This record gives sequence, C-alpha cells and structure tokens, in this order.
Amino acid sequence: MTIKEIKRLRETEDRVEFKEAKRDFNFAGGSHSDPRDRRRCVLGYVAALANEGGGYLVFGVKEKSPNEIVGTAFAEGKIGELADEIYKRMEIRVEIEELFDSGKRVLVFKIPSRPPGTTLKFEGVPLMRIGDSLRVMSDSEIFRILSERAPDFSATACEGLTLEDLDPEAIRLMKAGYAEKQKNPDFENLPDLQVLNDLGLTERSNQRGDAERHRASLMERLEQRGCQTVSRQHQYHQRGRIPQRRFKG
Repeated sequence: MTIKEIKRLRETEDRVEFKEAKRDFNFAGGSHSDPRDRRRCVLGYVAALANEGGGYLVFGVKEKSPNEIVGTAFAEGKIGELADEIYKRMEIRVEIEELFDSGKRVLVFKIPSRPPGTTLKFEGVPLMRIGDSLRVMSDSEIFRILSERAPDFSATACEGLTLEDLDPEAIRLMKAGYAEKQKNPDFENLPDLQVLNDLGLTERSNQRGDAERHRASLMERLEQRGCQTVSRQHQYHQRGRIPQRRFKG
C-alpha cells in the first residue's frame, strides 16, 4: 500500500479504520473499566475488521475526510514485537507496514479475514464496527457466520487423475449401490465413464481433451446423493481402493 492509496480510502467503503494516534494508542484495553472504552484498542479493531472479512487499521491519519497525514509514533522501532503480540493474543497473523510522507510516519495494519464459520473475539466478545463504535456482534450476524462452511473439497478436481487410476471393483460396487437406490438395474450395465460423467464426478481437461479428472472422493459425493448401500458393502477409505485427497497434479 502507498500513501496515495491511503488517501483514496474511505472508511465506510473500503473496510479501513483511520486513527491519528500521534503519540500512543490503547493496545489491549489499558486501564479502562467500561467495556465500550476497552474495545477501542488495537486488538478490538483487529477483531472487528477480521469479522468484517479483513481490512486495514491505519495510524497517523486524520479520521475525518480528507485523510490528512499527521504521523504517528506508536510502536516505533517495535514493529516485530507488535506483530508477535497480536498473534499471541488473537491467533491471527497481521502484517504491519511503515510508510512515510514528508517525514511523517504512517503505520498500516493489514488484517486478514477470520476463518470461515468462526468469529474473532476481544476479551471473549465478538466485535463489529457500527459507525464510530465497536459493538458486540448481533445474534443474527453471529448466526450467519457460524452457518458458514469451509470450501467443499469434494467439489474440486484432482489434477492429473484419470479413469485408469480408479479401482474397477470400487466403481462396480458404486454402480450396484446406485442402481439399487434408484431401482434401475440397467444402471449397472452403463459404461463406467458415462456413469461418472452422469453423476458429475468428472471434468474434461482443457489441455488433454481425452483425459478425465476425478472429483475428489467418490464416496463423499455418493453419500451426498444418499447412496448408503456402497458404504455398507465396502469400506473404500480403509482399503484405499479409490484414490482420494493425496492425489495432486
């Protein structure tokens, strides 16, 4: 990030929080007793911005537009220690960068997003920014975040995996189970590649027109479709009959 980019940022649009912090700034609540005052600290803003999906905390800039550079002496000469302490307390890696404009120092905290399905907390409380305040996250917002799911591995292609890499016996049992579930015995007689294509388990490669890439674990995808018969008849995972997550390009 550059000084020019900082001056273009807007708090309401770009998930950024400006603070003058000319000499110092509350790091972890300080001596305040009121929770509303304790939250207005470095760790409180780290939690709130991470809960928003990530953003920037910028010291040495006026909070009101236009974003005039005023400079900050916060944590001067202690950037490494500061980053370590944030990670120690919040278990999140924050990148900290020093910039200078006409001799005035600007400190930029680049805060990543919280992990999917989790909230970041300060003193046991998940925070969010509302106007100029840091508030306890609403129940609806907490529920929305907790309802998230990590990326579905079974929806990604295993690069370089072809039909020849799969166990014919495992495919036979899969076809038998699906045929039983659908009450369609003719399903067992279909070609293996056609079955995998029809079930959405393959993806044609752009670089190798005749190559097919198997989508992660057949068992995971089949059980999503309710094909429990295969799971009862044959334990693919334990016997290693079907290539799974260890396959990479």
